[in-house]
Amino acid sequence: MLDFSTVGPATRCTRILADYGASVIKVGVPPSKLALQVQPAFWTYSANRGLRQLRVDLKSEAGKHAFLRLADRADVVVESFRPGVAKRLGIGYEQLSARNRRLVYCSTSGYGQDGPASQWAGHDLNYLAVGGFLHTGGRRADGGPALPGATVADSAAGGMHAAIAIMAALLRRERTGEGEALDVCVAEGVLWLTSLYVDQYLATGDRPGPGHDILTGRYACYGTYECSDGKWISVAAIEPQFYANLCKGLGLEQWLEHQQDDAVQSRIREDFAAAFRTETRDAWVAELAPADSCVAPVLEIHELVDDPQFGARGIFREVRHPEHGKFRQVAPSLAGMRRSAEPVAVPDWTKTDTVELLAEAGLAADEIERLRDDGIVA
Repeated sequence: MLDFSTVGPATRCTRILADYGASVIKVGVPPSKLALQVQPAFWTYSANRGLRQLRVDLKSEAGKHAFLRLADRADVVVESFRPGVAKRLGIGYEQLSARNRRLVYCSTSGYGQDGPASQWAGHDLNYLAVGGFLHTGGRRADGGPALPGATVADSAAGGMHAAIAIMAALLRRERTGEGEALDVCVAEGVLWLTSLYVDQYLATGDRPGPGHDILTGRYACYGTYECSDGKWISVAAIEPQFYANLCKGLGLEQWLEHQQDDAVQSRIREDFAAAFRTETRDAWVAELAPADSCVAPVLEIHELVDDPQFGARGIFREVRHPEHGKFRQVAPSLAGMRRSAEPVAVPDWTKTDTVELLAEAGLAADEIERLRDDGIVA
């Protein structure tokens, strides 16, 4: 895989595929060309673990020729340029597929390759906004949509979206022998994540939003509550049997028959809140979680990295950095990903694999040396 991305959805995509065994090459311009397409990531971040790096000036004919030699051998190209830029550089789908008909070419962008918003700049929050995610989520004290803590658009609506599309295209290629172009639109991925509410509106005319139904805070059985130690617990007792277990565990049996009684929800919330404030979060979890009450702790980052459930499943691994030594990172975590028992080396992004990669593509040593002397590759 040849990956032109720096951050965001495309980078999440290639991280996923690398953890499934893909050989990923990050492509950027030489540092001397200033406007870097690939910048060294923070050394703590797992996005570039196990990847190789190529730096080449695609605006020079010699640099483009060198890259095309690699693209001729590639299975996948992933790019996240503004729509139209790759084609102007001479590395768009039409140009590359003419040389390599088996190529799967994945373009990731905020709003898609066409349409009135296709040239808009944007980030995770913007895509969550237009896709309905923000509107149906929680609210700040002033009534505005709350900022989500996780980059849901980049990671799921974009990164996982692109990874699934690429794997499906590779499977189709095995049957047809032909690659294809993929137009991964992050905003559409968000819309798909919010499709439960979109479909509801299209079918019924109802306008889902905060407090509209059980998943958006209408009922006391689905929410978060503060405990005596200032920590929070999540409650998602949707099914009647789980709700009954919760009420019994809290000593609030008087509300057993009122789970979806709109007239008393504020009173149920008040009683739930008062009950949870009598014990610590972990005490409540220890009591209620084994009793099928659908509760779980709201873990802070420093807590979850030492959580016994994640520890038992090996979700964190040790890595080695040439300057910063050994530390832990999130391991390959999705089903079917392979994990090494040995510490994994984190790349030193001040160095590249350009010479080795161009040699693998068939360029002669003297040709590579000329490219280096001319500043076309680094």
